[in-house]
Amino acid sequence: MSYYPPYGQPPPQQGGYYQQQPAPPPQQYGAPPPQGGQYYQQPPPQQGYGQQPPPPQGYGAPAQQPYGAQQPYGAPPPQQPYGAPPPPGGQYYPPQQQGGYGAPPPPPPQQYGAQPGYGQPPPQQQPYGHQQPPYGQPPAHQPYPPYGGQAQQHQYYPPTPPSPGYGPPQIIAWNGDADAHALRAAMKGFGTDEKALIGVLATKDALQALAIRDAYSRLLRRDLISDLKSETSGYFEMGLVALARGPLLNDVHLLREAMSGMGTKEKALNDVLLGRSNADINAIKGEYQRVFRRRLEDDVRGDLSMKTERHFMIVLSAQRAEDAAPVVQHDLDRDVNDLYNATEGKIGTDEMKVCSILSTRNDNQIRAISFEYQKKFARNLEDVIRKEFSGHMEDALLFQLRNAVDKFMHQATLLEDAMAGAGTKDYLLVSRTVRSHWDRNNMANVRGAYEKRYRRNLASRIRGETSGDYERLLLGCIGEHV
Repeated sequence: MSYYPPYGQPPPQQGGYYQQQPAPPPQQYGAPPPQGGQYYQQPPPQQGYGQQPPPPQGYGAPAQQPYGAQQPYGAPPPQQPYGAPPPPGGQYYPPQQQGGYGAPPPPPPQQYGAQPGYGQPPPQQQPYGHQQPPYGQPPAHQPYPPYGGQAQQHQYYPPTPPSPGYGPPQIIAWNGDADAHALRAAMKGFGTDEKALIGVLATKDALQALAIRDAYSRLLRRDLISDLKSETSGYFEMGLVALARGPLLNDVHLLREAMSGMGTKEKALNDVLLGRSNADINAIKGEYQRVFRRRLEDDVRGDLSMKTERHFMIVLSAQRAEDAAPVVQHDLDRDVNDLYNATEGKIGTDEMKVCSILSTRNDNQIRAISFEYQKKFARNLEDVIRKEFSGHMEDALLFQLRNAVDKFMHQATLLEDAMAGAGTKDYLLVSRTVRSHWDRNNMANVRGAYEKRYRRNLASRIRGETSGDYERLLLGCIGEHV
């Protein structure tokens, strides 16, 4: 059986990768994600007001997501040991689901020019290329020269929707007035009710956080972030402010802080910019310009240098393949050979070739590249990157690869990295916990991945590294009752 169905045909509904697979044995970091189901078996917490409560979930059940959450095209892959025969009638490389593995196949595609819903497949299976032109216009073929190669004709695909909180303002069926008054009551007068602050802010998704901040300003004529800074301190303050800002505004402040003063916080740059969709990158660049009156690209150039600077310029150019772009065998083979010829196949390393491939392919394509590289050359692509690169560029490339191969396990290892070793890297622990918490279903999968990888509960690990209100805030963000 071939690894891929005939060109332009969708994978079959029966006997392919939508079937349940038995749970795999414990895996080391970098191994493929689990078969057929999510990392966790319990349903995520109740959604906010105005949202439908999720049904009980188990392995293979479709996952509920927060309002406006992205759900990319495709279904999860049945992960098998490298070199194992392909499943009957299916592909190996469908895009990774936001809500966990084992979701049903997407609805049939719409006609070109119609507004696609979240997660709808492209009109046809063709090589990946540029962003979608304005709706209603015919698709245009324009040359897009790959790194170091000839210009080729590529088909447009629908752009990946922005993450919740990164797109245009949305009106949701939820009112933040009561929470705005509760926050003011917790900070008014003598003393501060820290538990009330945690209870309000740590349980909201991205759109609800924006609604609360707007309601606070509209009803009370005060700035919520300024009030939080005046009433709290330390990493407890940092966490509350991050929650009140929402994901986009907090990202641009993290970037500015990472590049201000002596040195650069490279890990903060990686966390915010790598593995993001074109829509999210463009939103971050626009918000950075609005808040700081500076171009993000100029600040990144001023803090990075040489080939690492060029790597991040590729990232900021927002030329990544959209999630709707499929894996095409010809392009896959070319990328695998190009990676080999840029690393192990020559004396020295063509760093920019590797950076270009990992920065301009979508997660599904990178996952396929990783699998095919292992199969063809009997070496793990992660090991190749470790051998050929060092410093910030090595960290950035590994970040892009791991995020594509298994984003839940990657987030779990980032959290552990912030707590491992002598002392806790609180700055990273707070920012990474808050970033993972915006999507509750994502957070539940991260907790499951953490327990699978480290054989301990994430909540108990946080309790061992933090204390007081700071501890209670982080526990609230990961879904613990505090």
